[in-house]
Amino acid sequence: MIRKLNILVCFLITNTFCYGFDDGWKAGVAKIRITPKQHMWMAGYASRTAPSNGTYDDLWAKALVLRDGQGKQVVLITLDLLGVTKAVSDTIKNKLGVRFNLSKADILINSSHTHSGPVLKDALKSIYNIDEREKVFINNYTNELIRKVFEVVDKAFHNMKPVSIFVENGITRFQVNRRNNKEAELTAQTILKGPNDYSVPVIKVENRKGSILAIAFGYACHATVLNENKWSGDYPGYAQTELEKKHKGASALFFQGAGGNLNPLPRRTVQLAKQYGSELAAAVERVLNEKMKPISGSIATAYNEINLQFSNPSLPHYPYPVQIWKLGEQPVVALGGELLVEYSVKLKQLLTREIFVLGYSNDVMAYIPSVTVLKEGGYEGSGSQKVYGMPADWSERIESDIISEVLRLARSLNIPVQKN
Repeated sequence: MIRKLNILVCFLITNTFCYGFDDGWKAGVAKIRITPKQHMWMAGYASRTAPSNGTYDDLWAKALVLRDGQGKQVVLITLDLLGVTKAVSDTIKNKLGVRFNLSKADILINSSHTHSGPVLKDALKSIYNIDEREKVFINNYTNELIRKVFEVVDKAFHNMKPVSIFVENGITRFQVNRRNNKEAELTAQTILKGPNDYSVPVIKVENRKGSILAIAFGYACHATVLNENKWSGDYPGYAQTELEKKHKGASALFFQGAGGNLNPLPRRTVQLAKQYGSELAAAVERVLNEKMKPISGSIATAYNEINLQFSNPSLPHYPYPVQIWKLGEQPVVALGGELLVEYSVKLKQLLTREIFVLGYSNDVMAYIPSVTVLKEGGYEGSGSQKVYGMPADWSERIESDIISEVLRLARSLNIPVQKN
């Protein structure tokens, strides 16, 4: 009778105390400001003709460390930046790997893709009018960024405590497929065209008292509402700020999805950036307050760099990062570059609609088009390759090579794969 009563009390109070702790899960979270201390060149728009001249809101690097009951650890690093290069990513991963005994598979670095952050060393360098003085600022900032990322991860490890972890997908709809809908004609349209992924994946981390310690959430949409010369996290920054104000003491971490061909429309005002941030925060808040799936069991990770071929077969290949985490039964797929939404749609068909799909992860080297977009051409299919300094367009094998590797890694982690 007493045992039945205990079970009933546990059920009536909350799922928080019924799941997670028995498995010994722990987590730590930390954040550090990465807003440049001086005016310097900004990333994302070739049309800018001058460095930054002010700040709308600060930029942040944040880290969430998760550890299962068997001691397996992973680190999610989110950055309010356009993207990081392979050199920066490898440096961070190597330093953290040595310090915390982590593999590349255990560390996921995701950039929000805000176009109101600083330029990094050797990133899109051909499109900016940068003199030698600016190069010094950029090199110094890049080195400082690497140091700060190491510092924030170290702090997150020191903040480890017992937790319960929950996951779920929400939804919001302010992104528009920019290849299929003309921005200038948007107000006259009654039907939006093109593939989309409106999912808002959410990870909630709670302590023993049921208080939220961390909220990791994503969305597939360019962070391009703003185009002025002021530092800002754009709509993802405003969404993070709103969630942190609502949940005192918690850290909100935004990760960018497969938003390579998705824009927030309409755009170009601060109030619109705040509106979209509020809409995204509201979608996350709804998920936080409804029933979420508890994470139990263990963590598994896989990582590989595949040889992406160019259209000219005589050119060297590019080492493209493919990463999968399995948090309990929750799959997380992280792919490099400016990933087009077609990849998210395809992977949700082949794996499960509940997977979290991240683009802009570990290395942002170019746009990653589907084979259909590659054949169609346009900026995402062809023109962006020159902007990124690539020697040619991608081979038409790009989509099949990436999807095949995701499925191979998924099978290695015992993630069910649907038959085509």
